[in-house]
Amino acid sequence: MNKIWWKILSFILLVYTIVCGFLLEVPRLDILNETIRNLYFHVCMWFGMMILFIISFVYSIKYLRGFNYRNDIFARHFAEVGCLFGILGYLTGIIWVKVTWVTDQGQSLASVLKEPKLIGAAIALLIYGAYFVLRESFTDIDKRARVSAVYNIFAFAMLFPSIWIIPRLVGSLHPGAPGSDSGNPALNKNDMDATMRMVFYPAVIGWTLLGVWIATLKIRLSLISEKNIFEVKKMD
Repeated sequence: MNKIWWKILSFILLVYTIVCGFLLEVPRLDILNETIRNLYFHVCMWFGMMILFIISFVYSIKYLRGFNYRNDIFARHFAEVGCLFGILGYLTGIIWVKVTWVTDQGQSLASVLKEPKLIGAAIALLIYGAYFVLRESFTDIDKRARVSAVYNIFAFAMLFPSIWIIPRLVGSLHPGAPGSDSGNPALNKNDMDATMRMVFYPAVIGWTLLGVWIATLKIRLSLISEKNIFEVKKMD
């Protein structure tokens, strides 16, 4: 991951996303209107979050298979950046909610706060937040890595029911949910035209590469820090 081309690609794609996302024409859909531009940020950040959590999940499994401490470091930092993207996706979602559900549709704030999709997303992020609290509760490095790896696998397993499955079973205001007559499914072929797809897919790649970039920087710093700690212990 030391090659620079993918970092340059990430920068170019994000500049492209921001410029084209605000300037290109978008479909004039009921309720969504101009707010559909948030698709390039809210939805794409969530895509990036999912990919980063998947990478973290894989590294936790790799750690439990060989107990290589480097894999625990990788898992931790990919989960951290995944949570960052999750929080940003959640905040952009709240902005979207305020414009479409509250202002445009006249939904009460109380009904919005009870929205299963929002609650499920908050639960998923809180579960991952507990992962970092759990890590800090251990002073023994090996025990911390093993328990954290197991918990990270559990957190990843809970991610899909919290965000994708349960909200679809209980009904939701969120676009695309069964029984919802508000908004439009963001990825529906009738809602996202060819022009939007030209921005949407590069945006997913751009945000994901940015997340990987941030994670790799944090990993490098951790590896340097851990190396210094181990060297001090050897001197003692």
